[in-house]
Amino acid sequence: MTMDLNTLIAECTTYDFKLMLEEKKPKSWLKSVSAFANGLGGSLFFGIDNDGIARGLDDVQHVCEAISTKIRDYMDPLPEVEMIPHDMDGLHILQLKVDAGHYTPYYYVGDVQRIAFVRVGDESLPATAEHMVRLVLKGSNKTFDSLHTDYNAEDYSFTILANAFKDRTKQEWDKKYLLSFGLVTGAKNLTNAGALFADDCPLWQSRLYCTRWDGKEKGDAINDAEFTGNVLMLLREVMNFVKSNTKKGWEKLPDGRKNKSEYAERAVLEAMVNHFIHRDYTVMGGEVHLDIYDDRLSVTSPGGMYNGMLIQDLDIADVSSERRNPILANVMAQLDYMEKRGSGLTRICNETKALDGYRDELKPVFKSTPTQFQTIIFASPPPNVGDHDGDVSETKITERQQKILNLIKESPTISGRQMSEKLSVSQRTIERDLSALQKSGILKHEGKDNDGVWVVLE
Repeated sequence: MTMDLNTLIAECTTYDFKLMLEEKKPKSWLKSVSAFANGLGGSLFFGIDNDGIARGLDDVQHVCEAISTKIRDYMDPLPEVEMIPHDMDGLHILQLKVDAGHYTPYYYVGDVQRIAFVRVGDESLPATAEHMVRLVLKGSNKTFDSLHTDYNAEDYSFTILANAFKDRTKQEWDKKYLLSFGLVTGAKNLTNAGALFADDCPLWQSRLYCTRWDGKEKGDAINDAEFTGNVLMLLREVMNFVKSNTKKGWEKLPDGRKNKSEYAERAVLEAMVNHFIHRDYTVMGGEVHLDIYDDRLSVTSPGGMYNGMLIQDLDIADVSSERRNPILANVMAQLDYMEKRGSGLTRICNETKALDGYRDELKPVFKSTPTQFQTIIFASPPPNVGDHDGDVSETKITERQQKILNLIKESPTISGRQMSEKLSVSQRTIERDLSALQKSGILKHEGKDNDGVWVVLE
């Protein structure tokens, strides 16, 4: 296919310009060969300066031969390349086209160095330790969630997973599913996916930070929470946090009022599932962030698009369903938390669009960089927000808060520690829910902290 070189405006993720071939400094251009082979592929154009102006080469044949020699001497393994000469207004240009490699990482080997490079914007930079993990996994045709761990499956329970399976599929859980789902190995060790679904998840990078900000930007936090562990537990906690920290409006009906929500619950659920299963778990210091503002909620997770592309450059209806963690995705599909055909982003948009008060400018936004993915869902304004005469909108409480109220009704002197044990959540979570219930006027505490009683208000 003939390429129109006049369309080359500037160096970018897949293009590099070189005025000439530096034979005595091969690292100066072989690092781009390494980066292209380790990523999406790309081309180096010899005979074009940094400003994109064609200057031409004196001897294209010699440059071709020199490139072949340097790649053979300094690259390991050898990448798939193609050299294509171009005539640009009488000037000779050489395109060195590098294919995306299947046997990553591709190293530059020279000067007593062995370095793999990756492409970040228009630069070729040495791969970090996290990049190296991903490149090794890609080259061995493995995924993080499929890797075997040293954790003995017999030491871990899967009650949360079993209960979710029974509740959502209406089928009985069978322990043999652990093997068939890819959560344990034949040697009875957990895979990383199994560790993420274990009740006491041992992977500390499986974390979630939630913040409700006061206003439309980050400033003072109204509420915040941090959770670590089992991915289904994280999903449950984040949905409870959203319900507790978003508003309800109402719509007038002939016989009363109908509560309306700022966000479509299924859209939020789809977004959170998407971030939990597609996030890059090789980033040891990363976590999923949920930020709720007055006008929107934003979810951010480590790891960009698995294929290296940018989501904002694509039509979401045509986004392929390549999955960074296919075992996680399959289990979530089995639990009916997501659809197998990879239509999650479209569903987020459709569910949001179905809300009353929706306008085109409220369409969800998806952004990605090479290192992170972000979903932004805008709040749909409820109808009749300013009409407060007569009835008062029903106060919204979460399922867990209702369980707390039930425990208090059974035993008004119950302690926060006892509630924590009965509901299998942290004491900090219980304290946060108790505070929210008191602020909403549903609950109050009478007497001293140590020997007082809880009173549920009608």
